[in-house]
Amino acid sequence: MVTALDVREAAAGLVGVAVRTPLRFVQPLDAYLKLENLQPIGAFKLRGAYTAIRRLPDDARRHGVITYSSGNHGQAVAYAAQLVGVRAVVVMPETAPAVKVAGVRKWGGEVELAGRTSEDRQRRAEEIARREGLAIVPPFDHADIVAGQATVGLEIAEQLPDVRTVVVPVGGGGLIAGVVTGLAAAGSGATVWGVEPSGAPKLKRSLEAGRPVRLERTASVADGLITLSVGAIPFAELAARRDRVGGVALVEDDALREAVQFLWRECRLAVEPSGAATVAAVRSGAVRPPPVPPTVLVVSGGNVDPSLLED
Repeated sequence: MVTALDVREAAAGLVGVAVRTPLRFVQPLDAYLKLENLQPIGAFKLRGAYTAIRRLPDDARRHGVITYSSGNHGQAVAYAAQLVGVRAVVVMPETAPAVKVAGVRKWGGEVELAGRTSEDRQRRAEEIARREGLAIVPPFDHADIVAGQATVGLEIAEQLPDVRTVVVPVGGGGLIAGVVTGLAAAGSGATVWGVEPSGAPKLKRSLEAGRPVRLERTASVADGLITLSVGAIPFAELAARRDRVGGVALVEDDALREAVQFLWRECRLAVEPSGAATVAAVRSGAVRPPPVPPTVLVVSGGNVDPSLLED
């Protein structure tokens, strides 16, 4: 289990690296947005990636680090590796958005393309790691990643002590497990809701089954949320705090696109579909029962294809 001490240590380590992102109240949503799109790499992933790399023993990271990612975690690993002065290799899908490939390279990461699924890129990353002696920094299935992401929940509780509901996008489960853990570390009793694309309901199925369930296939415009399964470690964290999870809502791609356009049109926020999932859930009524105010919607990333901002 990730402890409150782990979360506090991660928060201290992120000072001067990750932004303490603001809460912004949006009247039409009757909710606050936690703007993780304002991180240096445009997404919350920096918190977990930097924490994991910082905690590696010196000899483990001496030759560099490697990860497998659809985009934002890869950018986070590249950025964090540059900060600590080590090599970073990022294995991305052949279908990765150009804006995210460019982001990895911007921060000095070496890009390898492999297949279309998370399993394709994980296998390639493991092969390269063995051959070149690189340390693997997983995108979500690691306690240090969860501890880093937990600082999102810790900040929310400190910024809005009476928060009652937090809504979180779900990919591999690292963020929602982290938010639940961070809120618990802060002594908050807020309920957490997850949001997944209807084409990738891996956490919903897993909670129903009482164990991590692997889907045969996933598909969505929200490329950061289409892993085939949630991680074993995030799932264990959620299972241990099941009473804090209100449920998992599913959203359609049309609702995701509409939420991206709403955030751009009404708030002048450039947000990718994965990051807009929480807004999509509220605007479409997918989160049921309605979230209890004060409510925070985590906007997890802003690395969006500009074409999606067009009406």
